[in-house]
Amino acid sequence: MSTKKEERILSSEPYIDETSVVTHSELGEWVSIGSHSLIQESTIMDYTYTDGDANIIYATVGKFCSIASHVRINPSNHPMWRVTQHHMTYRRRQYQFAATDDASIFDWRKEDSVTIGHDVWIGHNAIVMPGVTVGNGAVIGSGAVVTKDVEPYMIVAGVPAKPIKRRFSKDIAQQLEEISWWDWDRSTLEERFDQLNDVERFVERYGKKNG
Repeated sequence: MSTKKEERILSSEPYIDETSVVTHSELGEWVSIGSHSLIQESTIMDYTYTDGDANIIYATVGKFCSIASHVRINPSNHPMWRVTQHHMTYRRRQYQFAATDDASIFDWRKEDSVTIGHDVWIGHNAIVMPGVTVGNGAVIGSGAVVTKDVEPYMIVAGVPAKPIKRRFSKDIAQQLEEISWWDWDRSTLEERFDQLNDVERFVERYGKKNG
C-alpha cells in the first residue's frame, strides 16, 4: 500500500482543508490552507500556503509565502497589568460574569498586528510575536521566536530570533524588491516562469539598473 501523500491540484479559488477554520479573513487566489489551521481576522495574499496546524490572527501575510506546520503568527498577549491576566476578565460572557465582553482588550490586540512580506518562508513550529514586521524574502528558522522586525531577505533563527545571514547581497535584495515579481499577473508569471531559478540572470534581465 502506498503511503505517498496525494498531490493537490490548486486553482485560483482558495483551498481550505475541511478540518480548518477561517473567520473574518480574506484569502487571495491560489491560496492553500492546510489541515487543522485557524485563520482569524487576517489577510492571506495570493499563492501563500500553510502546511497544517497554523494559527494566524490579526495579521497580513503577503504573496508566495511558505508557512510550515505548527506555525503561530501573533499569539495573544494578556493584560498583565490587571489583578489577574486570565481571560475571564475580557471574555466575560463565556464565564457568565457579564452580558458583554471587554472590547478594549481585543482592540488592543488588533493594534499589535503582524505584517509578513512577500516570498517569506516560515519554518516548522516558529512563532512570530505581536507587532512584528517581517520583510520580503526573509526566512524564519524552525522553532524560532521572532520578537523584533526582520529585514528583507534576512535569515533569522533562535530564541529569541537573531540574524544568521542574508540570502543575497544587499544590492541583489534591493533589486528584487524593485522588480516586485510577486506583483506580476498570472500570464506574466507563466511567460517568465523558467527564469525564476537563476537570481543573477533574473536581476540582470529585469532589474532597473539594467532595464
